[in-house]
Amino acid sequence: MKSKNTVALTSAIQYDYKGTSAEAIQNHYDDGNEFYRLWLDKTLAYTCAMWEENEGYDALETAQIRKLDFHINQARAKGAKRVLDIGCGWGSLLRRLVEVHGVEQAVGLTLSKAQAEWVKSLENPRISVHLQNWAEHYPEKPYDALLGIGVLEHAAKLEISQAEKVEAYRHFFSHCHKLLKPGGWMSLQTGVIENMRREDFSKFIATEIFQETDYPRLADIVKGSERIFEIVALRNDGKDYARTCKAWLSNLKANRKAAIKLVGEELVRRYEKYLSFCSICYHLGTTNLLRITFRRIDNPRK
Repeated sequence: MKSKNTVALTSAIQYDYKGTSAEAIQNHYDDGNEFYRLWLDKTLAYTCAMWEENEGYDALETAQIRKLDFHINQARAKGAKRVLDIGCGWGSLLRRLVEVHGVEQAVGLTLSKAQAEWVKSLENPRISVHLQNWAEHYPEKPYDALLGIGVLEHAAKLEISQAEKVEAYRHFFSHCHKLLKPGGWMSLQTGVIENMRREDFSKFIATEIFQETDYPRLADIVKGSERIFEIVALRNDGKDYARTCKAWLSNLKANRKAAIKLVGEELVRRYEKYLSFCSICYHLGTTNLLRITFRRIDNPRK
């Protein structure tokens, strides 16, 4: 499936840039399914939850399901024939789409071998997963809706220039335009840099936890999607991510001995440091969490 309505890019990025490599993704997400099961909730959602004001950490699973339903509704995916989840993780959104929201076929993309194997083990004929980069995914026909929860953080690398970052995001949105049917909707969720130097946050994250990762700024997303997608709605839910990281950290500490037995004390300490650091950043507003609803522009002007 190749769309005639492509958006021109100005450099060689359009030919070979695909964001975070498979090796970098696997370096983090393949730390072990059992390790993540110790401190994530039962859905294995590894992205920011959506909390009610007075909920405690014990409501993590409820808050994660609320987040999944929010994005499904924003993308107008309920009852759709085919929906794509870019960066599907362990399949929490895929399962929700087919089991609750009546989607006929939910397709997930991941670069993590462990995650792909987990999704395949669900053995649901309405769920399929591809161990594939989004830039290499060319289905036979476009999807009815697109979802991407935590994918934009992996669309650009820290080392490239600011102009290249914007172009990388434009590459991402241009490809999503090809993947989505005319008039289709897309819902994304991403961490963003706010009141701090990008290098201070992203260098820590890229060094300690997520290799080849960089957080965008809102302006980068706007420039990257301009004349490709219309931004219909935007939520700033940074405090939700602060609470999510605290809930994860609480779970990890409660299961620390089991975690050390699985992956070793050094790695457990790195995760504790990462979750603590991120909870502070999101609480202070130096980083934020955006939930953005997009509508496809069917005839983008160059």
